[in-house]
Amino acid sequence: MTAEIITIGDEILIGQIVDTNSAYISKELNKIGVSVHQITSIQDEREHILQTLTEASQRADIIIITGGLGPTKDDITKKCLCEFFDDKLVRNDKVLRHIEELFEKYIDTPISDLNRDQALLPSKATALHNEYGTAAGMWFEDQGKVFVSMPGVPYEMRVLMEREVIPGLMRTFSRPVIIHRTVITYGLGESAIAEKIESWEDNLPAEIKLAYLPNLGRVRLRLSARGVDENYLNKLLDTQIDLLHEIIGDIIFGLEDDDSLEVVISKLLVQKEWTLSTAESCTGGRLASNFTREPGSSASFKGSVVCYSTTSKTELLDIPEEIIKKYSVVSAQVAKAMATGARNKFHTDFAISTTGNAGPTKGDSDADLGVVFIGIATPKGVEAYEFNFGNHREKVIGKSVNKAMQLIQESILKIGEEN
Repeated sequence: MTAEIITIGDEILIGQIVDTNSAYISKELNKIGVSVHQITSIQDEREHILQTLTEASQRADIIIITGGLGPTKDDITKKCLCEFFDDKLVRNDKVLRHIEELFEKYIDTPISDLNRDQALLPSKATALHNEYGTAAGMWFEDQGKVFVSMPGVPYEMRVLMEREVIPGLMRTFSRPVIIHRTVITYGLGESAIAEKIESWEDNLPAEIKLAYLPNLGRVRLRLSARGVDENYLNKLLDTQIDLLHEIIGDIIFGLEDDDSLEVVISKLLVQKEWTLSTAESCTGGRLASNFTREPGSSASFKGSVVCYSTTSKTELLDIPEEIIKKYSVVSAQVAKAMATGARNKFHTDFAISTTGNAGPTKGDSDADLGVVFIGIATPKGVEAYEFNFGNHREKVIGKSVNKAMQLIQESILKIGEEN
């Protein structure tokens, strides 16, 4: 069972927005056993849209389209769909009532004929209810294939996928089972891991494929199992992951599954009724952003200080000036003082600090570019760790965040075992 995703809109092609829709759609389709074989981004241009629809229909069973459903003249997706399916636009009274209700309740400007015309849909389409917007989704079936058109607004598209598209596809098609397990490793590069697990990889069952996903200081190993028997596939994966632990268990820090590492850490903290804070210099608040991304994070994460300048370290975290003068802002001593200061300021059980030279200039320290110190304060004391993450700014920051996450998880697990 294969799918193709088509995103329509010049704003994607000129780099004005990032296409996050395709990533989300691919992930949701994969969960129900549908493999995405191609993603295509195209202009709001008639011939381009018609050609892409024709080519996609020859390759895939399911064609998912996003974008081009707005009320203005440059949004021509509906007209192109009519031409493709030899159809015409007709007014959908249910969709029109929904549009009028949205304007009455939530939109200050008066409703116009352009807005009302969004209720014009191809007669061969089944309308998909868009709770949060005026552009209805559309479902077509033709010669055993399904075509779905949705608005490009991400939150509108996601609700349509969840409530309309995925249930519809599950009713329409018989699908294989696809299961992914992602093992998270830290501290060893992709090629070094590949050498260690070469024999294990060569002897994987035919139903399982392995992919290496390196990313700034960590490598994720994704095992994908495909077949018809879910229980059998789960047992196969369990066995292979157990074997993997025997080979590289010292660098494995858990399974990703649907939870990111920050969610895993938050759950560990909540289980122990512990709390966390951060003090960030070179990472500029990215650690705090990671922890506050998920709902309910306030149960474990209490706050952060972004002390980017030297003076802010002394003023906000009460770090003695003599420590900074003696050791410089990029040092183990300052990293420890930052972590301790954050732990005291927010009254938390744990705290993370980062201070380093991310580049391109050295700032207030003579430390080499790429040098980063990460401090971890716990109920047992405070430690600082030195790293050199290279000379590219984004790489240094990304590796600092990932390494800090690894270190705090290790500390939480260690103290949890001791108590």
